[in-house]
Amino acid sequence: MIKNVLVVNDIKKSYKERVALDSTSFSISRGEIFGLIGPNGAGKTTLLKLITGLAKSDQGTIEINGYDIEKSFVNAIEEVGAIIEEPRFYERLSGLSNLKFFASLYKKPISQQEILSIVKLVGLEKRINDKVKTYSLGMKQRLGIAQALLNSPSLLILDEPTNGLDPYGITEIRSLLQSISKERQIAILISSHILAEMEKICDTIAIINNGKIVETKKVHDFESLANETERISIKVDYPNYAAKLIKDKYNIKINVVANKVILNIKEQSIPAVIKLLISKNISIFETKVEKKTLEEIFIETVGVNKTSID
Repeated sequence: MIKNVLVVNDIKKSYKERVALDSTSFSISRGEIFGLIGPNGAGKTTLLKLITGLAKSDQGTIEINGYDIEKSFVNAIEEVGAIIEEPRFYERLSGLSNLKFFASLYKKPISQQEILSIVKLVGLEKRINDKVKTYSLGMKQRLGIAQALLNSPSLLILDEPTNGLDPYGITEIRSLLQSISKERQIAILISSHILAEMEKICDTIAIINNGKIVETKKVHDFESLANETERISIKVDYPNYAAKLIKDKYNIKINVVANKVILNIKEQSIPAVIKLLISKNISIFETKVEKKTLEEIFIETVGVNKTSID
């Protein structure tokens, strides 16, 4: 059995003068949820279209289960399920009728029992006979995932699967995808710009910007990186004065945000800083140890403005 379900090697893609992807490489193994995150226009959707054969690369190779997507397209795409951009259905038909229709398009026969098994997996058994026009956005996402699972894929590709969902819907989709990946050993590739959600759902995260993957790490490695840099937030009555005192004493970088002084020091150094401030009659209302978030690591890595991501 091939360990890496998907291997993307040195992919390049340009549209006239604009470079959409530049020397992009990564791989995904069975049972792994791989997150592709980046600001809008970073190249995420272009990459998904190349992987699913909806567009052709200018250079490099993409292999799915050992088959080259361009040289052996039918074999490569046979075990792929995908939702690019958003799922589309016949709104006047029931969810089940939609799934039966899509199942009929596959070469290999898919029984109603198999369809109903997938319906149960995605948690739609109570509403599967209702018309799709009555479905919520979260239910349509679930139906889309069911559609993508009809051919028993080894690779599931989802473009912004939690986009537009409320917090409850996001939690449901997250639990569903984690269950699918582990129980069925399916490799899942997700693209998104919602950083906090990707941190919760993925095993591995690749940061893409301007068509290049600039960082790829296991989520726990990102967490370790965040833990390496501790920030101390101290709420005081005279923050600017407190910041000057600390900077003069320790010669470290300090930020003042509202009535808080934020500095990068180890937790064991807090008592000395507190003692310094108290000796200068500065009142301390709160002291907090803060960790870097994935969002902050992302911004530092790609050098984008916070306003360009959620």
